[in-house]
Amino acid sequence: MMDVKRILVVDDEVKMRRLLELSLKNMGHDAVQAADGEAALAAFDEGPFDLVLTDLRMPRMDGLDLLRALRERGEDVPVIVLTAFGTIESAVEAMKLGASDYIIRPFEMETVELAVTRALAMGAVQRENRFLRDEVARGWGEFVGASPRMQELYDLVKQVAPARSSVFIVGETGTGKELVARALHQASERSGLFVPINCAAIPADLLESELFGHRKGAFTGATHDRVGKCELASGGTLFLDEITEMPPALQAKLLRVVQEGTVERLGAHAPLQVDLRIVAATNRDPQQAVEDGVLRADLYFRLNVVRIDVPLLRERVEDIPLLAEHFLAKYAAELGRPAPRLSAAALERLRAYGWPGNVRELENLMERAAVLCRGHEVTPAHLPADISDAPAPQAEPVSVSAHESLALRPLVDGLEMELIEEALQRTDGNKAAAARLLEISERALWYKIKRYGM
Repeated sequence: MMDVKRILVVDDEVKMRRLLELSLKNMGHDAVQAADGEAALAAFDEGPFDLVLTDLRMPRMDGLDLLRALRERGEDVPVIVLTAFGTIESAVEAMKLGASDYIIRPFEMETVELAVTRALAMGAVQRENRFLRDEVARGWGEFVGASPRMQELYDLVKQVAPARSSVFIVGETGTGKELVARALHQASERSGLFVPINCAAIPADLLESELFGHRKGAFTGATHDRVGKCELASGGTLFLDEITEMPPALQAKLLRVVQEGTVERLGAHAPLQVDLRIVAATNRDPQQAVEDGVLRADLYFRLNVVRIDVPLLRERVEDIPLLAEHFLAKYAAELGRPAPRLSAAALERLRAYGWPGNVRELENLMERAAVLCRGHEVTPAHLPADISDAPAPQAEPVSVSAHESLALRPLVDGLEMELIEEALQRTDGNKAAAARLLEISERALWYKIKRYGM
């Protein structure tokens, strides 16, 4: 099925507008007319266009002024200039303003149609390149951490990324679920786009059109065709954040996309084939969501081919210094200041805090600290009262009088072995449960057991 484009024809001659409109409709596109530059700008207020064909000389606002106004408004739509009064100066000026082509009248319609096809193709490439640059800039840059839990996460992402299999990411709000999804996409060999959509942020009556797109006239207000996120992500990755907030009726339609690899726009009569990798995420327990009836069991089983659990910040306290320094440097750079260092007292408070908002909360606190800190060091005074007023954690006294040697490593190793043995006894040898008691990862526990020959 051809992708119908919305094209604006701007000319003060009615016959020329009509001729161009008929030619564009014969090409399968949707054409809108405007008599001059001011009418063209008003048309943009009603919705975006994929291409503009404009005359050069017109009353009120000519073609070059229209080009300037579009660029000033941030509209990067391709523009073809058509004129009977062509000069080298006007052609150079039009190209400087970003015109994609400049055609002198009289012309053959085949020349215009070729220019339209070329401009639409170039516009699509430019939009995709901008999209990809934005995605790369937002990729692994803030995926920070060297703790055992994060190393496990990195390893799992590297293993899963090359596959086409669906992935279900589970984690509390603020843990970085979207960063994990982006990392999966960027480490994959999929050449398409990473397209995120937050199912909780879009009203239910708009979410269907956002996901699947619609044809012109499909419902009141559908003034032109719209490509849905499923089509846009074909060849790439569709990230469905907070999928448990998606209405059950839409979950049924999404299940069809997953099972059949097709998507049907609202108002369309035939489905389109799509090549999607779907990565879903939730801050809820997905199995409980299934039991509660807010997540379809059949959709969950389809999407939960590989599950990735994103660790809470309080489960990887050793990453707090790295993360804090990263965010301080980021926001200090935005403020045009050198990054302050984190004082030992402030770091103690950060390590002792419970982090209900996870990494996102830490980022917000470091942004605040970067703004408030006028010196070279972030102190507890730069932190919110509920963190800065908390007593610093006190180490439990350890009796060493029974030990002849005060060498640190043997004492620490001995204590660690005793704690591991106690945890294994309490859990009847269940290593996953023992790791939770010890507040370390299961992988770290296996490493220590091997190291101590236990």
